[in-house]
Amino acid sequence: MLEHHDVVLPNGLKLVLVPQPGVHRAVASLYLRVGSRFETPENNGISHFLEHMVFRGTESLKSAHEQALAFERLGGTLYAATHVDHGVMSVAVPPVNLERILPLLGEVTTSPRFTEIEVERGIVREEILEDLDDEGRDVDPDNISRALIYDKHPLGYTITGAIAALARFDEPALYAHHARHYSGENAVLCLAGRLGDIDHLTALVERCFGAMPRGARVPVTAPPNGQKKPRFRFVENQSSQTDLRICFRGPSERDPREPAVEMLLRVLDDGMSTRLYERICDRLGLCYDVSGMFECYEDDGVIDVAAGAQHERVNQVTKEIFSLLHDLAEHGPKEEELEKARSRHLWSIEAMQDDAEGVAGFFGLAALANIARTPMARHEEIMAVSAADVRDAAQAVFRPERLSVVAVGLLSEAEERRLEKAIKAF
Repeated sequence: MLEHHDVVLPNGLKLVLVPQPGVHRAVASLYLRVGSRFETPENNGISHFLEHMVFRGTESLKSAHEQALAFERLGGTLYAATHVDHGVMSVAVPPVNLERILPLLGEVTTSPRFTEIEVERGIVREEILEDLDDEGRDVDPDNISRALIYDKHPLGYTITGAIAALARFDEPALYAHHARHYSGENAVLCLAGRLGDIDHLTALVERCFGAMPRGARVPVTAPPNGQKKPRFRFVENQSSQTDLRICFRGPSERDPREPAVEMLLRVLDDGMSTRLYERICDRLGLCYDVSGMFECYEDDGVIDVAAGAQHERVNQVTKEIFSLLHDLAEHGPKEEELEKARSRHLWSIEAMQDDAEGVAGFFGLAALANIARTPMARHEEIMAVSAADVRDAAQAVFRPERLSVVAVGLLSEAEERRLEKAIKAF
C-alpha cells in the first residue's frame, strides 16, 4: 500500500511525505493545532478570523489578490479551514510546481501581514450572520447542539464566534494567536502525491518553514461529564421544516471502543441501504434525508443523527430513530451488515491511492493527533470489530445520561411537550 516517511525538523515541525508515483497531482497540507476548543469566551472566533487574515498578503505578496495570483499561476488554489480542534492550509498543484509552491506556503504560514483587517472583519461578520435569525439568535442546529452538550466548555463554542468578540480582534491579538498556534510543536506538514526526491524535498521544507518558531504544544482541558439525564432544547424559527439533532456523548479518538463506534455509525449510515435511510426515508417516507456522524476529539466525542422533517412529523421521526438505536443496543448488527461495512472501508482505503488530497488529510491528521497508524492499520482495527463489539458500544453510548436533542423550527406547544416527553422516556 502506501509508504510514508516521517521527519521532525529542528524547529519541531513534523513532516510526513507520502509518495504516490501514479497520480498527477502533488499536495502540501499543513495541519495546525488551532480552533475554537483552544479559545476563551473573550477571544472565541479568533482562530477562524486568523484563517481569513492569512489570505491578506505577506511581505513579498502585498495584497490578497497578489497572493492568490501567485498560487493560481502555479496551478493551485490555497485552501484553508478552521475546525473545532484543528485548522488546515492546503494546496494541490501539478507535480512540476511542488517545489515552487512550498516557498509560497511557507511564507503565508510564517509571515502574514494582517492587512485590511476591517475589510475581512466585514466578510466574517456576514458569515456569522448566516447562522442568526432576524433577532440575532443562533438558529444553527449544530451550534446549538454543541452548546447544549458541552455548556460553557470550549467544545461548545461556535467556530466563527460572536459579532461582539469579532469587533475586538486587532493586529496584536492576531499576532499573539498566530505565535501561539502556528508553531512547530503544533503543526504537521504532509506532502503527498508525485513527490520526487524525498531528501531534496525535506531540505527544501526546512528552508521554507524554518522561520516557524518551535513554540509549545497547546494544552486542552477535558470537558466535564456531569450530565445525569437527557437534555432538550427547542428554538423556534420560521422555516419550512424543523431541523432535528439527536446527539450522544461518545468515546475519544484514543478510546479502545472508538473502532466499534466507527462501525456502529457505518451500520447506521454508510449509504442508502443502511439502517437510518432505509427505515426513515425509504420505508416510512418521513424525511428527504437523514444522516449520522461520529466526531472524535482527543478527549471526547459526539455521535450525531441529523434530520429535517415537516414540523408535525418531528415526534414520529424522533421515536423511529430512538427505536432503531434501541434495537442496535439490544441485538447488535447482523453479520452481513458488518461484512458490507468492512468491504466498503477497504475499498475506500484502496481508492485513497489515487487521491493525493485524501492521503495528505489522513496522514496529516493522524500525525497531528499523535495517532501512529496507516490506512491499512486503520482497516485492521475495523476488521477486528465484531457484532458483539458493536452491540456493546451501542449499549455504552445510547444511554439517557449521554443524550442531547435539539429541534429548530416550528412546533406547537403540544408538539414540543410530546417531543420532550419522548426524550425523557428514552
